[in-house]
Amino acid sequence: MDGPRTARRMWRLLEPVHAVTYFAPESVEALKAVGLKGFWMAYFAGRSAPMGRVGAATVSASFYNFAPFLVDRAIPDAWGFAEPAEVLGARLAGVDLALRRLLGPLADGPEVAEAAELAWEASRSAVCDGRVLAAANQALPRPDDPLLALWQAATTLREHRGDGHLTSLVNAGLDGRQAHVTLVASGAIPRTTLQAARGWTDGEWAEAEEALIERGWLDGDGAFTPTGSEARATVEADTDRLAAGPWEALGEAACDRLAALARPLTLAISGAIPFPNPIGLAPTE
Repeated sequence: MDGPRTARRMWRLLEPVHAVTYFAPESVEALKAVGLKGFWMAYFAGRSAPMGRVGAATVSASFYNFAPFLVDRAIPDAWGFAEPAEVLGARLAGVDLALRRLLGPLADGPEVAEAAELAWEASRSAVCDGRVLAAANQALPRPDDPLLALWQAATTLREHRGDGHLTSLVNAGLDGRQAHVTLVASGAIPRTTLQAARGWTDGEWAEAEEALIERGWLDGDGAFTPTGSEARATVEADTDRLAAGPWEALGEAACDRLAALARPLTLAISGAIPFPNPIGLAPTE
């Protein structure tokens, strides 16, 4: 099998399953119900809760690309409103409500149960050395409900890929801001969407652009040079390569079966995932 290509295909299929935790109103409301204040506190606490009572510096480093003030407003204050264990319970409760609304009868069907088994097997095989968010999610117990087991497996695999992506960006010499500038230059997502979602000022964005111009990655208009385009493509190829392990362990036939099972779920969920969005992925891709 072509491991890197399969890794990208499976990411595109399973990312919407995971992403309801950010975009579905049920997920946000469940996190607010345990005491978290507002969308951003719910986001930072909900995503970091598998790591325990971590501080802002740990969240900034592991999430990589947010303006520090956004994190500092939420962490560690969030842990004064709800313990990580409460947050973990709330995010599962919100995901359960969201996925059941979006999937309808599919939520309890045999296809979800089979997909959960395959995704869980892949997520258990992921090697998480040096991948903090992936390791923290992999260590969580398997939910009894197949629907939630599928979501948790998709989340572990998503964070495994994301941790590897950060390794690729660091290896390319890109900080979080510069990574976003290159993502915009690639055409994946508009600057207005991404910059606002990550909290960087115009001045900070301009500094990142200037650094990339000096490196020869961007021209004076903020567009990729051939060097920059090739370098960003290398980052993406490295990300796919580093994400291939769980899928190679699962095997080509099982990956194809999981893809067939996940595709109708992804299509049913797609209406809850706005595009463009800060993830930079169209829900039906």
